[in-house]
Amino acid sequence: MDDDSPTTRWEQRTEVPLGVASLLFLAAYAVHVLAHGLPQGGRDACLAVIAATWAAFLVDYLVLWRLSGQGYRFVRTHLLDTVVLVLPLLRPLRVVKLYDAVLRRRGEPRLPLYARVMFYAGVAVLLLGFAGALAVYQAEYQAPHATIVTFGDSVWWAASTLATVGYGDVTPVTPRGRTIAVGMMACGLALLGAVTGSFSSWLLQSFAREGDEKPPGS
Repeated sequence: MDDDSPTTRWEQRTEVPLGVASLLFLAAYAVHVLAHGLPQGGRDACLAVIAATWAAFLVDYLVLWRLSGQGYRFVRTHLLDTVVLVLPLLRPLRVVKLYDAVLRRRGEPRLPLYARVMFYAGVAVLLLGFAGALAVYQAEYQAPHATIVTFGDSVWWAASTLATVGYGDVTPVTPRGRTIAVGMMACGLALLGAVTGSFSSWLLQSFAREGDEKPPGS
């Protein structure tokens, strides 16, 4: 039986709008960081979009908190929503939920579990890498003795950090940049572990099925 609780109905109504809001946040933040010659009116518009998306996530969080009736336990049971609200750079992760929401509305079957894990992890890596590269570039490119002076440097650094390689040819030198780096290292390890574990489980199940299909004595 489908869950028809007020919380579920609210989440179903807001999944797509919040996913779109996440994309708008990422676009506005990218323009704000990369368009150095943007007029003040354009910069104000980008900041307005960023503030509006944060307000939308805040309203969603407060409504879910009220509907849950869990009090402060809601923070622990909705950890992703809490982290996304506190750390704006993780806001694009809400886009990952958009895929399931669109499929459910169209009545289309979802991917198998292992495929979903790898798909979601891949999308999360792209979103986190891009958002993290923007944040580190914003923090670093004008800092004294900075090695990350172009957005290309920042993208290269983000890719090597999320991949847990860490070549060390370009590194953050500001406290803000290093704080972002610590978060991206943790996210990279978690996503790499999720993909590796899911892929390993899929291989084991595939080999087990092949063994079961062999005729006795073969």
